[in-house]
Amino acid sequence: MLRRVLNTLMALPAILMAVPALAQTSAEQSDYWHYGRDWGWGHMVSGGLMMILFWGGVILVILFVVRALGGGSPQGAAQGSSRSKALDILHERFARGEIEKEEFEQRKRLLSD
Repeated sequence: MLRRVLNTLMALPAILMAVPALAQTSAEQSDYWHYGRDWGWGHMVSGGLMMILFWGGVILVILFVVRALGGGSPQGAAQGSSRSKALDILHERFARGEIEKEEFEQRKRLLSD
């Protein structure tokens, strides 16, 4: 019993889609096919691809605008901040007397390169 109900429910959309075609006269059907109004599956595929390209372009434009307003790439900022942090640590170690002046100067030159 359950199987019959499920089969009927699965067939219902196909039956409902065919009703408008059955309501047309033969003259309307022939006009429809002979004048090339049917784009078929190709139109649906190309429409989907164009939608993906459009939204991808919109997202790229937003990313470029945000990056331009943000002042550059985050990777460059991270490198600059890590160098300044390393120099700060070097200055602190020199101030506490953990390293000598020669070692301080040598490491400072390496970090500034």
